[in-house]
Amino acid sequence: MADISFKAAYASVVEDPEEGALFIGFAQGEEEDEAYVLFRQPLGGGAVWFELGDEAFGADAALRAVRLTAQGLLIEIDPAKSAKFGFATSALVGLGACEDKDEALAALREMLGALWQEG
Repeated sequence: MADISFKAAYASVVEDPEEGALFIGFAQGEEEDEAYVLFRQPLGGGAVWFELGDEAFGADAALRAVRLTAQGLLIEIDPAKSAKFGFATSALVGLGACEDKDEALAALREMLGALWQEG
């Protein structure tokens, strides 16, 4: 069982040339206080920033693995970086009725490379 879980209603993929980064996010809703996860990577490649619900709970190269399971997107956080996430080592994002999830999952697979695992 994941330390943190929520059901995403929305997913997004945004390439921002001004910031020089690709952003992929899954959010519970549109309000600022609703749960979300965010993945960010420089457009030229490099370390992936992972954020869990607030910029204060984020770090570069914090992911151990990300898997698409029957329950949703299971995100495993490197235990050495868990303090940056309130000592959480995993998050589960339910994707059942998530808008734009297919586009976001395809982009995330590409972004994560070897960190992405099926099943």
